[in-house]
Amino acid sequence: MQLSSLLIAIEVGGVVAFATSGLIEAMRKRMDAVGVFSVAFVSAFGGGTVRDLLLDRRPLFWIEHEAYLWLVLAMALTAPAWLPMALRETGARLMHVADALGLGLFAIAGTSIAQASGMSPLVSALMGATTAIVGGVARDVLCNEVPQVYHDHRPYAVCALAGSAAYLGLAAAGAGAQWASAAGVAVATGSRLAAVALGWRLPRWHPRRP
Repeated sequence: MQLSSLLIAIEVGGVVAFATSGLIEAMRKRMDAVGVFSVAFVSAFGGGTVRDLLLDRRPLFWIEHEAYLWLVLAMALTAPAWLPMALRETGARLMHVADALGLGLFAIAGTSIAQASGMSPLVSALMGATTAIVGGVARDVLCNEVPQVYHDHRPYAVCALAGSAAYLGLAAAGAGAQWASAAGVAVATGSRLAAVALGWRLPRWHPRRP
């Protein structure tokens, strides 16, 4: 399946955003060069790889677009030069912004690809959420952390699903791909940043005991 230039741009943005989040976590854990690249790689490509496997798409998106690999490799190799300075200026905010931006971009990329593959709106939204969250889960696991999406109770997957729903709704209403994509990214990323900034929490799951 040939991707439009808009979708490629969204995918590249998601790769950069999640690779940045992976680099930040790996450097915080003081990993060596191999560890830094590994964490950046799974952060950037984990979600899209699972999506492609579920949709039976071949080749995988990062194999089809080898330039994505070179981009992540370049980011990993140059991170010691630019990342410490960026972290000094922005602190933990850079991690939250990169993660939220990657969430929004990958949610829309995954939803668009699933929709173009003939999937229903529900499956497309789920593929968008999968693309958006699996990379972050893999990043946290490799860094020996409980994945944020499962323990901090701030909306994460819900934000991805909201962005996917906004995109699908606008696309069904006849909005152009650019407007629908921009709105979907804004909803997913904006709601995640708002959840972090305002301390929104999902209710805890307390099943009743028999």
